[in-house]
Amino acid sequence: MVHIMDILSKLFGSTGRIKIMRLFLFNPDMAFENKDIAARSKVTPEQVRRESSLLQAVGFIKKKVFIKSRPAASGKKVSRKKVSGYVLNETFRLLVPLQNLLIHVDPLKKEEIMHRFAHCGRLKLVVLSGVFIQEMDSRVDMLIVGDALRKRVIEHVMRVIEAEIGKELSYAVIDTKEFLYRFGIYDKFVRDIFDYPHEKIVDKLGIF
Repeated sequence: MVHIMDILSKLFGSTGRIKIMRLFLFNPDMAFENKDIAARSKVTPEQVRRESSLLQAVGFIKKKVFIKSRPAASGKKVSRKKVSGYVLNETFRLLVPLQNLLIHVDPLKKEEIMHRFAHCGRLKLVVLSGVFIQEMDSRVDMLIVGDALRKRVIEHVMRVIEAEIGKELSYAVIDTKEFLYRFGIYDKFVRDIFDYPHEKIVDKLGIF
């Protein structure tokens, strides 16, 4: 029988491994091919092959053959193909402790989040919700309000954070003028963010 400490030493051996583990923990019902793991976690295909093999060996994930839909060209039917990949092993004996450790904790420090958005424009309001404060039913995970916002840069930053967290994020980017208007008319989307648990890490508007 494999000793618990042996399993833990193998589980926490690299940043890439942790990113892959979070991907499976946040998507327990989804199966992934190696190339999908690489794309979602932003690690190299070689590392994915190495890490997925190790994670299978300790019982964290298991092999699964599943049907995958392929995007169809215009005028053609969606193609379906049987592929081999991995899925979370829900009987893994350390599953609950790992969920508590890798999911039910703040994924990033607030200072680190702000550092990453430092060159994204003149930020006026940044609100965290959802996965960032362990409120999975929230409308969005992040609201960004500001002026001269560089939306392509913001999108890139969000993709990097998604890879680290292991979960697709829902976020909104709104110009200050539009936000103030929507806030003033009690826009439902905006109210749904502020009427439920959230955390402001930037608030230069002074309206709260």
